Amino acid sequence: MVNDSIPQIAARCHQETDPIHLLCYFAPEVEQELTSTGLEPGHMAYFAGRAAALGRASSAAVAAMLYNFNPALVARHLPRAWDLASPERVIEARLSAVDRALRRILGDEAVGGPEVAEAAALARAAAEACSPEGRPLYAAHAQLPWPREPHLVLWHAITLLREHRGDGHITALVGHGVGAIAALVTDTATGRSLFGAQQMREHRDWSEQEWDAEVSALTEAGLLDSSGRLTETGSRLRSRIEDATDAAAAPPYRSLGADRAERLIALCKPLRDAVVASGDLPRADAAAQPARG
Repeated sequence: MVNDSIPQIAARCHQETDPIHLLCYFAPEVEQELTSTGLEPGHMAYFAGRAAALGRASSAAVAAMLYNFNPALVARHLPRAWDLASPERVIEARLSAVDRALRRILGDEAVGGPEVAEAAALARAAAEACSPEGRPLYAAHAQLPWPREPHLVLWHAITLLREHRGDGHITALVGHGVGAIAALVTDTATGRSLFGAQQMREHRDWSEQEWDAEVSALTEAGLLDSSGRLTETGSRLRSRIEDATDAAAAPPYRSLGADRAERLIALCKPLRDAVVASGDLPRADAAAQPARG
């Protein structure tokens, strides 16, 4: 297998491992643990959990790094969250929640099994090969101590790889001139997003007027058709962004090597399937709806 295949391997590895990471947002244990620290449920728990590795970060800094949330929404919860629970306490609670969720979904036998330990070692090797330059969320999480138990090592490594990829994705969006709302509109228009257009708009706290104005602008630019779906030009733009994201995410997998990266994918697939089957993650049934104008 030649190195030219590594960006595609990076994309496949993300697809197979991301549901494992997503437990830290959607598993019921997460809200239980985070609210037990004093945080409010919902967006505050999400923003604090995602940003705690940054320390007592400002809302402006967090909104810039997360990119597509309405900054006013972030400002309603940060930095107020840090007066309710310290970042250090939030980090502990998040890891405890993931521990509980993985044990519930996979079972103690699988959690302590050789496959999880092997996957953890491979994922950690890849994560430790990531470069922090231009990757603020990755760099912050990379400074956290590694957990001891293999299933938590695996989750932490996947999280590092995910934030590393996400930082690179934002760079690709900025480089292609795709702003925050446009990124959401074109993503949902692909039909592959975890959320549909209305869900995405509401969760990111953009008004109907703001969303519809962006849809109109993208339609006028020839990226969306009159039904709110991507045109050929729009599809090419999204493909260029994803290709740039895959290329930027490739170095840790190139360091790991194609064969070991493929082994990581194979080891994580049954874990991913178990997480998806648990019902903890949102259903993507509404994802194919067009962005309405």
